[in-house]
Amino acid sequence: MRKKSGRAVYSLRQNIEGYSFIGLFVIGFLTFTVLPILMSLVFSFTKYDILSPPEFVGLKNYIQMFTGDRQFWVSFGVTLFYVVVSVPLRLMFALAVAMLLQKTTRMTTFYRAAYYLPTIIGSSIAISVVWRQMFSSDGLVNSLINRIFHTDIDISWIGGEKTAIWTLIILSIWQYGSSMLIFLSGLKQIPRDLYEAADIDGATRMRSFFRITLPMLTPVIFFNLVMQLIQGFMTFTQSYVITQGMPMDKTLFITVYVYRNSFTYYKMGYGCAIAWFLLVFMATITVLLFQSSNKWVFYQAEGGD
Repeated sequence: MRKKSGRAVYSLRQNIEGYSFIGLFVIGFLTFTVLPILMSLVFSFTKYDILSPPEFVGLKNYIQMFTGDRQFWVSFGVTLFYVVVSVPLRLMFALAVAMLLQKTTRMTTFYRAAYYLPTIIGSSIAISVVWRQMFSSDGLVNSLINRIFHTDIDISWIGGEKTAIWTLIILSIWQYGSSMLIFLSGLKQIPRDLYEAADIDGATRMRSFFRITLPMLTPVIFFNLVMQLIQGFMTFTQSYVITQGMPMDKTLFITVYVYRNSFTYYKMGYGCAIAWFLLVFMATITVLLFQSSNKWVFYQAEGGD
């Protein structure tokens, strides 16, 4: 009995110590993450202008969103186009760079750090301001084009209806560092004897890539795809700082539209409703990806079934 009692006291002490270490995080997570999320759900059913108490309106915000707000659908279409184009391009570029960095040299560590740097600073305000200046009519991009091709163009790339969104897509592709490191880790896990067997059979590098590298990387591709899709739909700084949704709402991301409604038009309830629509949409896409993964994701531990 004494031994059992001693073990129980020791176990309780360990639990208390563990809870004391995670206590601050749990309190902060509940206070600054879970509670605001739940409050935003409540506000989405209200008319709330921040300055006065919220007024319950039921599904009016959602009905307005789907049936009476053309700008909402414009922002959703812009965001969808941005994600559909930028995410695959970013993943392809990250995989290409990861394959180049497979070989270990004296400068490999430096190269990996240098290629990862854009991911750290790419979403910052400073980089967005620099990017806006680079693609302006008197920016670096036009200067390089004029010097290389001996032209005299003064196009405002961020001001053109057809080019503005592409400046943001290029910035997104440039932030490939995190995906690149994950791809690099996945490439190192592929058994080398598979490539040796392919060489003996006379397979070309291209055939080995499509028959060995890509199938073995599908779990990593799946992970990167899900994470980058979520990040793409949540993009805010680039649009808000570089173009502010202009010109003609061609770069109006749905996150910027949420911000406008909530803090510019003082329609916090409507902004919360749009945010919850985005959350449900991203959750639906994620669930569909997980359901389809058994048809194209190869897990070596499962024997390829």
